Amino acid sequence: MGRLVRGLKEISSRPLAVITNGSLLFLPQVRADLLEADAVLPSLDAGDAALHKRIHRHHPGCTFERHLEGLRAFREEYAGRLWVEVMLMERLNDSREALEKLARRLEEIGPDQVHLLVPDRPPSEEWVRPASREKVELAREILGGAARVLSLYDPANFDLSGGKSLVEAILDVIQRHPMKEEDLRAALERYAPNRVQETLSQLQQTGRARLVTRLGGRFWVSASTRFQGEKREG
Repeated sequence: MGRLVRGLKEISSRPLAVITNGSLLFLPQVRADLLEADAVLPSLDAGDAALHKRIHRHHPGCTFERHLEGLRAFREEYAGRLWVEVMLMERLNDSREALEKLARRLEEIGPDQVHLLVPDRPPSEEWVRPASREKVELAREILGGAARVLSLYDPANFDLSGGKSLVEAILDVIQRHPMKEEDLRAALERYAPNRVQETLSQLQQTGRARLVTRLGGRFWVSASTRFQGEKREG
């Protein structure tokens, strides 16, 4: 990782951000590898070990205590921007009690910003739901002045102009980011308004894409993507 960070800094003057779950920051070498990044965005979604395990089902060696240890140590060593990401999920970590525990942990770490997000991609479990707007606002209130509510998902950003064909362009996108069915239809209305259903049929016929039901909606994903307890469609 250190070689990658240094190499990117050598070939580009743009700020470099590293998004990480933070589970290995308790290792000194991992922390050292990230010191030259302009911003590091680790995750912290729970304020206690039981909830952390329920959300992440972590490797036995990546405990909640080690996770906190790594975040605290990295904050002491790192001079760049530390932005902790918190994924808020309904009835998991969006209660006042859970948020107050999380606030105490974040106070120990001292990040420059706390980014509040909700799931916008299909989670591994079908029952996972994003926290409500009201609960996100509650989190912002409890987590204090460093908290920022982010909305990173914008279907208008999907670029289907690349690729040998429209179908290939869609396949390229869903390899990296599943697309909500209604968002894909909206995108196709921009690129091929008279061939929306035809393009979706061609996409399905490739055998390289499929529909899954998650977050109360349907998503197009790569055919190789696997989810626990999934319902296959199409």
